[in-house]
Amino acid sequence: MTPPQPRNPLHGKTLEAIVTELVAHYGWAELGQRIPVRCFTHDPSVASSLKFLRKTPWARDKAEGLYLFMLREVRRGVQ
Repeated sequence: MTPPQPRNPLHGKTLEAIVTELVAHYGWAELGQRIPVRCFTHDPSVASSLKFLRKTPWARDKAEGLYLFMLREVRRGVQ
């Protein structure tokens, strides 16, 4: 069993929830500009994005990093 991680915003978040929140905040077009991978730029969907991000660690790291950046922006009130 892993120890509790109260200060880790990714703890307990599924990749699907992260992608869904990124799409809701940025939209597919801006998400594709910020992370230029085909799953975000060509016929994007949550399902295709999840499939790619689960297989590609560097892309998943970028998506998680953008999610953390988005959380900081939201906390500061920057839109």
